[in-house]
Amino acid sequence: MARPEVALFATCLVDLFRPTIGYAAAQLIADCGAEVVVPPGQTCCGQPAYNSGDRERAQRLARQNIELLEPFDRVVVPSGSCAGMIRVHYPALFADQPELAERARALSLRVEELSCFLCERGARVTVSLPAPLRATYHDSCSGLRELGIKEQPRRLLAQVGGLELVEMRECESCCGFGGTFCVKYPEISTRMVDEKVARIRESGAELVLAGDLGCLMNIAGRLRRSGSGVEVRHYAEVLAGRLDRPPIAGAG
Repeated sequence: MARPEVALFATCLVDLFRPTIGYAAAQLIADCGAEVVVPPGQTCCGQPAYNSGDRERAQRLARQNIELLEPFDRVVVPSGSCAGMIRVHYPALFADQPELAERARALSLRVEELSCFLCERGARVTVSLPAPLRATYHDSCSGLRELGIKEQPRRLLAQVGGLELVEMRECESCCGFGGTFCVKYPEISTRMVDEKVARIRESGAELVLAGDLGCLMNIAGRLRRSGSGVEVRHYAEVLAGRLDRPPIAGAG
């Protein structure tokens, strides 16, 4: 029997800045018994345009992604914010276009964030770290509030040998990235990420994990500029045992 096909929507940040996350996600999906397909031609989910009020551009990108992804029974995304854009906001984007709205709704039911897909499939993690490591987890806003992603990545990470997961205070507070928010309101964004970095340091963790590369790059950049040695990675890299690449360094 042929293995079911699962489309990997890699996201533009992963493609441009951290392809290792995409490879890790593909490995984890394949380990669940699925055939992984990375549809060529995928591009931005349209969230930056949508958040900036550019409805026309957001619709154009959404329409392109709907056409690209609707042939697949499952679409998996290693990003809570991009998965949330497709699942929650695509149908609303086409509220005045019934045919496209219905296609968007149908697609939204088949889109899952990576950790949710893995938990649903009962994924077993057999990775062990070469040395014990204490990590903490940052809950990204879109994944937490739009998709209810909270326990799923923690449940998977608890299976990693040698990894001690400790909770930082205010783990659900925003890191200050927010896509274009950090560009439009840099002073507020900086204060928010400074508070996040303080909570990370306070936890005593040597590694901070999350499920959105935008958050990870923002946190990593601030940690580096503040002289911290705390490493930053996407949780998929740890689950897949892909620790051969240096940690995320952050932008700027």
